[in-house]
Amino acid sequence: MAEAHPNRREHILAEAEQLFVSHGIAQVTTRQIAQAVGISQPSLYAHFGSRDAIAVELCRRAFETLTARLTAADSQGGTALERLVRQSREYVAFGLAHEAAYRVAFMMDMPGDGSADKQVVIEAGVGAFGILYALFVETHGPGALMAAQSAWASLHGLVALLLARADFPWVERESLIEHHIAGVCRAALA
Repeated sequence: MAEAHPNRREHILAEAEQLFVSHGIAQVTTRQIAQAVGISQPSLYAHFGSRDAIAVELCRRAFETLTARLTAADSQGGTALERLVRQSREYVAFGLAHEAAYRVAFMMDMPGDGSADKQVVIEAGVGAFGILYALFVETHGPGALMAAQSAWASLHGLVALLLARADFPWVERESLIEHHIAGVCRAALA
């Protein structure tokens, strides 16, 4: 048996991510992914059992990266407002710097019907959200979940719009981001 290319798995993930962003997860086949990588479909199956397994791995990795970034932002300490502003900046920066990963993890329907794979994605997303939520538990008590989800949704809205409608005549991007984060954070901790 021929030895697998040492970076083949990463190559598969990179090509699949681009195909998913271009066409949607449900419209991409393992045959298309294998062709983009330059391998046979059976060779792809040596690394991933299905298209959905590839999508799950991409989502898991995106949320893992986001979790690490939010954790690092929070670990610097400070007031609740300072911590929330840093976490919010990291969330937005992650989404804009890793557009394909963000789109796959946050903006595409995952195939499946509640399978174990889908549960992996949900748990990874909840893990990332948990960093933000922990801050709200400290400041809001019983209302923490509502406040944290509202802040998360507001940040997502900004990132999704900047990605999906990049050609809209936005004001200067960094100013808009800072203005939005300041408003979300002040309102969230009011």
